Amino acid sequence: MNKRFNNYAFIDSQNLYLGVKKLGWSLDFGKFRIYLKEKYQVTTAYLFLGYLSGNRDLYQRMIRLGYALIFKPIIKNHDGQIKGNVDAELVLQAVIDMPKYHQAVIVSSDGDFYCLVKYLKERNKLKLVISPDIKNCSILLKKAAQGKIDVFDKLQKKLEYKRKSAA
Repeated sequence: MNKRFNNYAFIDSQNLYLGVKKLGWSLDFGKFRIYLKEKYQVTTAYLFLGYLSGNRDLYQRMIRLGYALIFKPIIKNHDGQIKGNVDAELVLQAVIDMPKYHQAVIVSSDGDFYCLVKYLKERNKLKLVISPDIKNCSILLKKAAQGKIDVFDKLQKKLEYKRKSAA
């Protein structure tokens, strides 16, 4: 009989979105949530993202799909580009919640999570890192994960968003 675990996922949404986009496809977030639950026994999946008031429908959809959203206020830089780096929020939430979960799944290719992944691994709290784009995955992150890494390039058939055709 399989022992059930209470694993948590900590998802860098911008890194995930851009990484999969570089691979040339779009992620079906509903399928991804089910994948996390079935493959890695993720009971709580945090999605970290910058807050834009125009995206309320998207946020409601993500909540209905089973994600817990953690927002960071966004700012525009001098070029008008939106900035909403969620790294600190993700690290803090992963550490705050450590007593609540068995192991963590970190979804990002960002080397800024090296210290978190190393910390979790040293405490046997790292299930794995899922890198949206292994070609652009930080060497530091790969080193910290030490083989506990999965990649999206082999998940396209299972997790790709497909538009429903109008009948």
